[in-house]
Order: sequence, then C-alpha cells, then structure tokens
Amino acid sequence: MANIENSAGKPDAGLVRKGLTEALFAAVLSFGMFVLYVGLKTDQNISNELIIVQRWGLLAIFVAVAAIGRFATVVFLRPHLDSRKLAKSRQGELDISTEKSFFHRHFLKIALIALLLYPMVVVAIKGPQGSLTYVDNFGIQILIYVMLAWGLNIVVGLAGLLDLGYVAFYAVGAYSYALLSSYFGLSFWVLLPLSGIFAALWGVILGFPVLRLRGDYLAIVTLAFGEIIRLVLINWTEVTKGTFGISSIPKATLFGIPFDATAGGFAKLFHLPISSAYYKIFLFYLILALCMLTAYVTIRLRRMPIGRAWEALREDEIACRSLGINTVTTKLTAFATGAMFAGFAGSFFAARQGFVSPESFVFLESAVILAIVVLGGMGSLTGIAIAAIVMVGGTELLRSMDFLKLVFGPDFTPELYRMLIFGLAMVVVMLFKPRGFVGSREPTAFLRERKAISGSFIKEGHG
Repeated sequence: MANIENSAGKPDAGLVRKGLTEALFAAVLSFGMFVLYVGLKTDQNISNELIIVQRWGLLAIFVAVAAIGRFATVVFLRPHLDSRKLAKSRQGELDISTEKSFFHRHFLKIALIALLLYPMVVVAIKGPQGSLTYVDNFGIQILIYVMLAWGLNIVVGLAGLLDLGYVAFYAVGAYSYALLSSYFGLSFWVLLPLSGIFAALWGVILGFPVLRLRGDYLAIVTLAFGEIIRLVLINWTEVTKGTFGISSIPKATLFGIPFDATAGGFAKLFHLPISSAYYKIFLFYLILALCMLTAYVTIRLRRMPIGRAWEALREDEIACRSLGINTVTTKLTAFATGAMFAGFAGSFFAARQGFVSPESFVFLESAVILAIVVLGGMGSLTGIAIAAIVMVGGTELLRSMDFLKLVFGPDFTPELYRMLIFGLAMVVVMLFKPRGFVGSREPTAFLRERKAISGSFIKEGHG
C-alpha cells in the first residue's frame, strides 16, 4: 500500500530496488531466449559453406528493451494503475458506463462511413495505381480476417465451443469456388452462396462426432479435422492438383461486366483508363458488404432464441439441458453458421487471388483467427474488428518499416520478426486486458434499461 501512496510522487527506494532486480532478471531471461535466434545466425559464404554470423549488437538491443520495459512497468506503470484503482474504490465508483459520449454512441456509423470513403480517399491521394497496396493489403486483407473472426466468434464467443480447425471451412469455400468455376464455368454470384452451403454441410459433419466433447478434447478433434482437410487437398491430386494448386480461377464480375481490358470490360464501358485498381476497389466494397451481412446476421441471431441457446450452452451445458434446450441442434447450428461465413470468405479469397493451394490453409491461419477473437473480446464484434485491424494491419506495416534497419542494422528484415512481435503483443494484451480489447458488452436480455457490463463482472474469456 505504501508503494501505491508513493506512486503519485517520487518512487521510493524499495520500489526502485525491486524494479532493478526484476529488470536484471528480465535481461538474463531475454538473453537466454534470444541468444540462439538473434545473437547467432547461420549463413553461407562464397564457398557454399555454412558459417555462423554473430550479431551481438542486435542481441544487446533486444536485452536492453526487455530490461528497460520491465523496470518501467514495475516502477512507474503498475503503481500508477494501482493508484487509479485505489482512488476509484475510495470514491465508490463502479466501472459501469451509464452515459456515453457522442463518439461512443455513433461509433459504428462513423466507422462505416470511414470504410465507405476509404478507397476513394486513397485513390484521390495516391492515384489509381498507387492505391493498390493500401486498398488490397490494408483494406481487403483486413476485412477478410474480420469476416473470418466474426464467423468463428459464433462458435467460440457465443456457443463456447473451442474450434482449432476453422480454416478447414475456409478451404472448403475456396476450393468449391475454384473447382466449380474452373470445370463447370459457374459465375461468382452463383458459387458464393453454394460455397457457404457446402462449408455449412461440412460444419454439420464435424459437429456430429463432437457432440459430447468440450474443452481440450473438442479442440484436439477440430484440429485433427482441419489437418485432414488439408492433407486431402494435398494428396487428391486428380481433383485439387495437390501442392501445385489451382490457378487461372475466373474473377468476379459486376452484373456480368468483367474487369479486363476487353471492349466490354469495366474500364472501356465507362470510358476510364485501363487499371487494375477498379477490380480491387470493387472487391473492397464486396468484402465490406459480406462483413456487414455477417455482423447483421450475428446480431439478429443473438437476439433470437437460438442465440440465447448458444449463450446458455456457453455458460453451463448441464443447466442448458435442464432448461429443455436441445444441445444437439444448438451445437450443430453454431458449427454450421460459423462454417457458412468461412465458406463465403473462402470463395471471395479464391476470386481475389485467382489461385488457391493447400499452403494457404495451414493451422497457423486458424490460430491467427482464434487469436483475433480472443484479443478482441469473445462475443464483441467491435473488439474483434479492432483486433483484426491491429494484428493484420500491424503485420502488413512491418513490410514497409525500412527505418528499423537504421536501428538494428542493414541486414534486419522486419517482416521476418512479425510472428515474434505478434506473440509479444498477445502476451502484453492478455496481461493488461485479459478479456480482450473490449472487455464490456451490452447484454441481450435486460430489465427496463440496457447497461454496458464491465469486464469485472464477466467471466474471463467470455466477452
């Protein structure tokens, strides 16, 4: 308590001593963790011999960052947070929001308007060709993960069923579009709902064997299901072409108008200069519409009896059965609905890339999507969208951070360390925001007045 009182002024000697001790421990620990990964690097010389390159300067920077960060956390950050909590508790303030600012009340409208204007603003600033990176990598890529995370949120966040093989439904949607469009010539607008239906059927197929499983056992089975789908795609070469993948997949069209350089193409038809930016902008608005559809359906289902049944299943399956809720159909509808949106996203991914292969649907994709759901806050659509922007957009930003070479040396490649930074970010967020970015939510059932519930009153991991 003395540390909390002294945190408003100068830190006392005991706190500084503790900070120095933990900073030294963090330095030793980080040295042991990074010495073989950062301090030493294997390379080939002119004679094609394997040599070890020593990078002690880069290792020293990593160790210093860990030590300084730990010292600042112990001496300054943690006492400041403790003093704020103590001040609130003394004043009797409850962490429940009763009044919201204009920005909080109209946040969704402002975000939607910003997304609608984003491509036009980027084109106006960078030009049609210069906007490709921003529209594609920072727009379409993020929205794809937002849609996937919102679909997985139905299974994990609402129904409480841990699914580690969610990328399998993503693959089913992508290969459904790729195969049917290549072999039968079906259009994108026909295959988009079909891909969702096929993925939903596979969701039901997965749901039946795991009806009696929960927790770790369910996670293992769903992980195995995702690997089975990936191995089938690799080895069924007569249909999927194995590791070579399927190329030359037909693109999506706008009411039958193709985005190419032909006389009937979009650019020629509207007397515009030939550019591939028009197709990217069209895909941006298309995936934005799919995301809005996903959010609308999720919100509506959550307010319906099936949504209440999902939340009851998440909280206590035994109590759910005692209330007369059919847990079989509840689980199957959760798996099918989440898989359907993954199928939509998969078909869009195939149309956007024009090429699909099993390497795009590895377990790491499922882990990233699940991490977005957890970091954003299970059950919170807004928090999940923010987490997707931070994680996916942050990894894309690393590709353009060439200024880091001035700090870490000319041989430093930022994108190679994206998973390391991604893991550290997850640890930090889980330490300070264990219930995700948005730790409060508005309940679906309320009496007289709807109030946002603080994360302090919500079971950890349930949004």
